[in-house]
Amino acid sequence: MSPNRVSPSIFAADFWALGEAVRLCEEAGVDGIHYDVMDNHFVPNISFGPKMIADLCARTSLPADVHLMIDLHRGIEDYLSLPVEIITLHLESLGKEGHNLLKTIRQRGKKAGLSLKPATPAVAVEPYLDDIDLILVMTVEPGFSGQKFMPEMLSKISEIRKIIADREILLQVDGGVNRETYQKVLKAGANFLVIGSAFFADSDPKNWAKQIHEEQTA
Repeated sequence: MSPNRVSPSIFAADFWALGEAVRLCEEAGVDGIHYDVMDNHFVPNISFGPKMIADLCARTSLPADVHLMIDLHRGIEDYLSLPVEIITLHLESLGKEGHNLLKTIRQRGKKAGLSLKPATPAVAVEPYLDDIDLILVMTVEPGFSGQKFMPEMLSKISEIRKIIADREILLQVDGGVNRETYQKVLKAGANFLVIGSAFFADSDPKNWAKQIHEEQTA
């Protein structure tokens, strides 16, 4: 397996042709599909819920990576019951039950991820390192696809890479990743890219996925 992983964000696909988007992902040789779940509470947008994820998971063998941008007080049970590989929660939404929620994800046989908004400092992950398998650094403000990459986040990626240097924790980046920015993100220390609109608009996504897999990570 390549040291680098890539998962297209299905939220950036044409909802009229989700089946075609999934087939494109399969043919491109990516490592999974990223599902951005938004409830118009934690972020000002709505995407989709557990039924759509379940329906797509039933039709593809690509692992599912679910990023919950939701009010966690409403519960995550509907997502814990899905056949997904990773469930990522936002650090900013955890509250007092943060450790228990992350442990519950693992107890249900899934990898637990922790996501940081751009304004959240890298050191904020430190209390949770024993409970997580992935850290997601947002390089745009979460909520909308197609935003411009925030270059000031590169130093944050590098800082987190140092924090987790002796741990088997994936370092994922999402937001404005495209042909012009992906190498900078990998060189900063990320090893798991989420690509949205740029992937589905690319003229040769299979070749791009291959390049990502072959790129050297810091």
